[in-house]
Amino acid sequence: MTAHQPGVDADPDAMWSAALARGLVRDDVLRSMRYCDGYTDLLGPTVPARRSFARWAMHSPIVAAIYECLWRPVMVVVMSLHGISMSAERERAAAAVHFGGDQRVLDVACGPGDSTSFLAAQLGGDGFVIGLDNSVRMMERAVRDNNCSRAVYMRGDALSLPFNNRAFDVVCCVAALHLMPEPISVLHEMVRVLAPGGRIAVMTSYGRESFLRRKGLELGATICGVRVFDRTTLPAFFAAAGLIDIDQQLRGVSQLVIARRPDVTGVDPWRTRLAGRRIRRGAMVRYELLP
Repeated sequence: MTAHQPGVDADPDAMWSAALARGLVRDDVLRSMRYCDGYTDLLGPTVPARRSFARWAMHSPIVAAIYECLWRPVMVVVMSLHGISMSAERERAAAAVHFGGDQRVLDVACGPGDSTSFLAAQLGGDGFVIGLDNSVRMMERAVRDNNCSRAVYMRGDALSLPFNNRAFDVVCCVAALHLMPEPISVLHEMVRVLAPGGRIAVMTSYGRESFLRRKGLELGATICGVRVFDRTTLPAFFAAAGLIDIDQQLRGVSQLVIARRPDVTGVDPWRTRLAGRRIRRGAMVRYELLP
């Protein structure tokens, strides 16, 4: 079980959150599961080989220690969130995926767990959030600063999520996809573990429409090892994957993309992909440009 913060009352309805979360882990991964101080390690001592500056920073104990007071504010400025606080961004994403109740939630690349704990506080019943990250330093920081009822932290690889197919009602990735060396593979995994009727939310970079501005962003991103996404990549991927109700909101040089997996199970994948393309050409994909 995950330890609780000192002075925080345990939620009796959430006492089985860690056990319920472990029930979603794939059988082949359970054999290598290791319990650490406050989190479960499903990855072992290995670290992904491809390491950009941004990815190195996420594994750094220095960055982990100053993440909230320095690194996150700098990233917020870079992503031009125009004065909107991260708490407001989390609330916007949570509202977009109809968050709450007894949902099973996966927070991919959770970092120090700020979004994980925010989401966990809104759940009830048997609901819980798994905060997953591949950095030992970030896991230690999350356990120390954002441990709470219904928040379960696991160290794992986003390129091969250690969970069963269709295990989660909500899958989200906040301000991290642009740091991934293989973001499309991560998106494939996020869709794989999304349950029928479940919703997916991704907040990441956006290259804007201006050629000069986009090239400037791409140059700076390349130096730092950060990817800049265009306007169409994420919505097109979700549509091709058979997701529906795709909604993209653009703000500064960031974008929030929401989509839903159809409730119907056992449908033909090819017909689902065609339906996704028809939806995207119609009015279901909504682009909202914000100042």
